Amino acid sequence: MNYKEFIDKVKPEFEKSFKFLEQELAKIRTSRASPTLVEDIEVNAFGSKFTIKQLGAISAPQINQIVIQPWDISYIEPIEKAISQSGLGMSCAVDKNIIRLNLPMLTEEYRLALNKILNEKAEQAKQVIRRQREDTWNKIQASQKAKEISEDDKFRGKDELQKVVDEYHEKIKSLVEKKKNEII
Repeated sequence: MNYKEFIDKVKPEFEKSFKFLEQELAKIRTSRASPTLVEDIEVNAFGSKFTIKQLGAISAPQINQIVIQPWDISYIEPIEKAISQSGLGMSCAVDKNIIRLNLPMLTEEYRLALNKILNEKAEQAKQVIRRQREDTWNKIQASQKAKEISEDDKFRGKDELQKVVDEYHEKIKSLVEKKKNEII
């Protein structure tokens, strides 16, 4: 096994970490309403747990409003309860067979709190990537000690691995900056 195979094995793990961060950041509210804010909220309905996206259609017809149209009107009350317990700070209004969620305007204090959350989530993703890098580097070193690869390849592997890590750190930084601009 050469050093490139170790790096090729860890790249999908880096990508998983990045995709997870992307999904987490999509759930953070910006200055615009988005169905992703509520689609994964769990609802207890009829003794089972469902996400809102499984129970109805979600849209954002206005900049500060989300509309949920449940497939069945019996879902309205459980959905409303789940949203009120979610801690998102949205007010629900039931209008016949739809639920309207009005998002309050973002305050400066809330924007700062969101920035802090963004930074924490980005740091968590970077930590996962660093752990994966460390694990891969240990495998490359063990391979060199077992005389499966040369010492030159070991150091080439280290440099190549660091390039990939730096690439993902840059992707994370870019994603967080984009989200911060959306919040502002």
